[in-house]
Amino acid sequence: MSLQVQVLRLAPGEDLRAALEAQEIAAGCILSAVGSFSRVVLRYAQRTEGSAIEGPTELLTLSGTLGRDGVHLHASVSDADGRVKGGHVMPGCIVRTTAEIVIALLPQWELGRAFDPATGFKELQARRLP
Repeated sequence: MSLQVQVLRLAPGEDLRAALEAQEIAAGCILSAVGSFSRVVLRYAQRTEGSAIEGPTELLTLSGTLGRDGVHLHASVSDADGRVKGGHVMPGCIVRTTAEIVIALLPQWELGRAFDPATGFKELQARRLP
């Protein structure tokens, strides 16, 4: 079986997380991503709320999984002075010039999310399809 991919180019003003959630991918993972943002919202470890970074940033890394029940994404970005921040991608990451994203499709899998009382979050539920 050959690798199946989906390639996206997000335009200025689009919300990264919303655009990826709208893809309706049953099972996938981020292979590659580059781009820039005018505003980023990341949730840092042990925090419940997202923190906004205003102004131009470069998307350095994006990783995560996509499924019918939602996405789980982490990113690192750098500001105009090269300072790097990273965390959980929240709604409000607005594309400045472009975001070029390559997604590996996993047709033999179904990725879901279910609340886990041990963590307090919706966690990955992976199921291999027959």
